[in-house]
Amino acid sequence: MKGKPAFLGIECGATRTVAIMADASGQLLRRATAGPANIKLLNDASLTRHFKVLAKSFAEPASVAIGVAGARTEKDFTRIRHAAGSAWPNVPCYITNDLETALAAAPDAKASARVLILSGTGSCCFGVNERGQKVKVGGWGHILGDKGSGYEIGLRALKAAVYYYDRDGVWSELGQRILRKLALNEPNDLIEWVLKASKPDVAALTVEVFAAWHAKDKIASDILEAAAESLAKDGVACAKRLAKKGVRVQFVLAGSVLLEQPTFAKRVATLLRSSWRNSIITPLERESAWGAVALAGGSLGSILPPPIDIPEDLRYLTASPTETRNPRSMNLDKLSTDEAIALMLSEDARIPSAILAERKKIAQVIDWIVQAFKKGGRLVYVGAGTSGRLGVLDASECPPTFRAPPDMVEGIIAGGQRAIWEAVEGAEDDPAAGATAVTFRGVDKRDVVIGITASGRTPFVWGALEQASRKRARTVLLCFNPKLKMQKSWRPDLLIAVDVGPEILTGSTRLKSGTATKLILNMFTTLAMVRVGKVLSNLMIDVKASNTKLRDRAVRIVQQLTNWDYDRARSALEKSNWEIKKAVNESSTKRI
Repeated sequence: MKGKPAFLGIECGATRTVAIMADASGQLLRRATAGPANIKLLNDASLTRHFKVLAKSFAEPASVAIGVAGARTEKDFTRIRHAAGSAWPNVPCYITNDLETALAAAPDAKASARVLILSGTGSCCFGVNERGQKVKVGGWGHILGDKGSGYEIGLRALKAAVYYYDRDGVWSELGQRILRKLALNEPNDLIEWVLKASKPDVAALTVEVFAAWHAKDKIASDILEAAAESLAKDGVACAKRLAKKGVRVQFVLAGSVLLEQPTFAKRVATLLRSSWRNSIITPLERESAWGAVALAGGSLGSILPPPIDIPEDLRYLTASPTETRNPRSMNLDKLSTDEAIALMLSEDARIPSAILAERKKIAQVIDWIVQAFKKGGRLVYVGAGTSGRLGVLDASECPPTFRAPPDMVEGIIAGGQRAIWEAVEGAEDDPAAGATAVTFRGVDKRDVVIGITASGRTPFVWGALEQASRKRARTVLLCFNPKLKMQKSWRPDLLIAVDVGPEILTGSTRLKSGTATKLILNMFTTLAMVRVGKVLSNLMIDVKASNTKLRDRAVRIVQQLTNWDYDRARSALEKSNWEIKKAVNESSTKRI
């Protein structure tokens, strides 16, 4: 085969890894196996080491395709891509999950859509249509999902055995099979066993459930009928998202539960045909790694969304004030503490005039927010690091200050909840994650989405803003880089680029940029709440009196609005469940 291209396909499964090298005609050149490689269970070093060991077993391929169990997100695919790049430098790599490789291993029935129905230890459905659209149903793991999987079948058998024992006082035939399988003496032994059992341990009980089913056990029959219905329903749900009803769809059955239990697979196929009449049912008879070979030998590219349209200078930030050195602080490390304090305050004193220069744009955003609130829409902040935390902070202050619903002002931070109190490495560099966050927050045309990024360059924020724009929401970018350049093809509805100058500690945007962010966010929410009637004069008439201090403040507000004494004001508030407007309106002719 010397001189002919060879293609390497790798399937990294939850139980083992299979790698196959073949030529363009599909002739096997070499096959190798290795240990399991679920992306969720390996760190970057382990994943790189795993690939490098495999690379030593093969000559350099023309291209590589790798499907990895557990891979779901852009972060997962980036990790796999970096590890593969270390093992096969300068070799084109197609990175996906083990579901797509399995589907690619099945013979193509020339249908409008192809749907893989996988039931092994876990379960999932994955489909692709003739336009290249991909849909995944399930794959959430055994805690959140795995309907119709070996794990669920085993777990339901355990629960059914103890349930019917409690109800009828008789230990069932299925229960006897389970005790025999586990070498346990009596039902109480199951309590300790299940606390220590792994997902594969529970899934291994599936063999006993099928044995009981073949022996006409009613409990086992009910469990397996429910499992078959779950798998068929998920497969059809996947198909409906890929193709119109009535067109030809190929369902590919895979995984040990379906492939090693042909009677069960036949039942699933019957349910599929009854729900989708123009269907072809195909058992997966080849190793999934052959699907990876096909992907490596076919067109190469990414399964990820197209890149987000971001500013030209994302990689060239030398002109941004957020990255340049402040000439006034060149000797910061030599200043006395008193001198350094004076310097910091003098720099902060420049912030108000810089913000005032952008006040017309800020006013425009406040108008948009007011319109959104009146239409039942929301204000959504998106940021990373300090910017994200400030957005979350401002959003969290609105319910107690203005008695606003928790979803009226929301904060999204790159890296999620953990990023509020600690740095999450690489989270801000993931534009697809920003787009995903906006999608799953249900952003729509009623909302205003404000991306906060000191330099103007954060990919997570740009991904969120572009996706929000696709959902027809108003989009605003708040940054502190007046030299920011944007592509002409897409840009937010409004750019606010405040020039606060370079930080006294170069690049530390938690300083002036952070202070300016807090001031501007204060303006957005406070003035918008004023405009929608949550403030009278300068009083918080919708404050949520959730503690002693705030209850005392509420009493004083009522006193100032009504000229009542303290006791009367407090009594009115107690009767109105501490709602100021209600207390005043129900106890007085004065209306607010």
